[in-house]
Amino acid sequence: MALPSRLARSSVRRAAFQHARWSSSAAKPLSLKERLAELIPAEIENVKAIRAAHGKKSFGPVLVDQLYGGMRGLPALIWDGSVLDAEEGIRFRGKSIPEIQAALPKAPGGSEPLPEGLFWLLVTGEVPTQEQVAELSRDWAARAAIPEFVEEIIDRCPPTLHPMSQFSLAVTALNHDSAFAKAYQSGISKKEYWGPTFEDAMDLIAKLPNIAGRIYRNVFGQGKLPAIDPAKDYSHNLATLLGFGENPAFVELLRLYITIHSDHEGGNVSAHTGKLVGSALSDPFLSYAAALNGLAGPLHGLANQEVLVWLRKMQTAIGEDASDEAVKEYIWSTLKSGQVVPGYGHAVLRKTDPRYTAQREFALKHLPDDKMFKLVGQIYNLVPDILLEAGKAKNPWPNVDAHSGVLLTHYGLDQMQYYTVLFGVSRAFGVAAQLIWDRALGAPLERPKSYSSAAIQKMFKDKP
Repeated sequence: MALPSRLARSSVRRAAFQHARWSSSAAKPLSLKERLAELIPAEIENVKAIRAAHGKKSFGPVLVDQLYGGMRGLPALIWDGSVLDAEEGIRFRGKSIPEIQAALPKAPGGSEPLPEGLFWLLVTGEVPTQEQVAELSRDWAARAAIPEFVEEIIDRCPPTLHPMSQFSLAVTALNHDSAFAKAYQSGISKKEYWGPTFEDAMDLIAKLPNIAGRIYRNVFGQGKLPAIDPAKDYSHNLATLLGFGENPAFVELLRLYITIHSDHEGGNVSAHTGKLVGSALSDPFLSYAAALNGLAGPLHGLANQEVLVWLRKMQTAIGEDASDEAVKEYIWSTLKSGQVVPGYGHAVLRKTDPRYTAQREFALKHLPDDKMFKLVGQIYNLVPDILLEAGKAKNPWPNVDAHSGVLLTHYGLDQMQYYTVLFGVSRAFGVAAQLIWDRALGAPLERPKSYSSAAIQKMFKDKP
């Protein structure tokens, strides 16, 4: 949230100092919603200043290839929570993954950042205190219950219905109690849209563990769903609902997993879909249900499953503890058969995905002798050179999916069809944060211009 002038920045610093001084002497620190209410007026003025100074300036040409190529690389969205740099990877409000791992509050005895802290950062641009994060955990636990009719919807789904389809159904049904939908029907002022949107966003995130846990236990036969513990953090409760809450390492893995999967700028399918549907003033439940349907697509949310399938086929073909030469031969056979090496390459990144690195460091700490992890490391040492030699990738380095399924499998969560649900729980953080700001800033209905192929031909007829 950079401000347009030195004077404005100075004013914000003075206000921040006064707020910090007030907070230190107050009995209770500001809640996330109270802090957000303080930030919104200044950010509205910031956006006005940016548009006044730069609104008529060109922001890069549009190529015909971009229209036919899925708008790849086309600058067309404002997304404040995160920016993806080709060399550095993702930054959340300007902070890299190692920086947020160091800065964000941890659970007592834990070393991974709490997702509650990341959500606070995504919404405010500020690193919260331990007390603020603890209060957010309690707030989400208090909001976690889902309506009985939503429980019935999930319970009536056949176990053969894909977990993501069940997930989307349940989130859509939460619209029944949408604070924004009710406020809109009552004629709320546009300036106040952000308030009920905030409440819906908080409810959405809070209720996802109960939905995800119920789906998991129904489909994979894990028995009755335990209750949310208001004394535990979000990831610990989710781990418990999945049946892994007694394993501290798995709880730590979930904290890391949710944090690094929470946001990846606004151009990916799920994020863009949530923003697009939200621009029609659909409430956060409807918006995020639409995002989940995009996340369920094979080209978006299923990559970690494909990695695991490929790794298991490799182990079956060449055995465990195979030599580098045997692994190389298998990689080449994959490429020569017309397939890609799953988990490698990225639409934007041109270096190893920092999310991969964070997971590798976790594995080195918690499961260094796991055979599948060792294979992933062996592949990491071999694949980039092979892809470069084959000319198959602009980016021959691993992405986040090359590791996540292996870590989940190590702890016993080996139902691959479920992995996208965990991804969906995580990605709600970034989409919800942006929906709140879109309503606070009065973002308009998204309506890009489309052209037909005939129109393109006519446009460039007789032109070089």
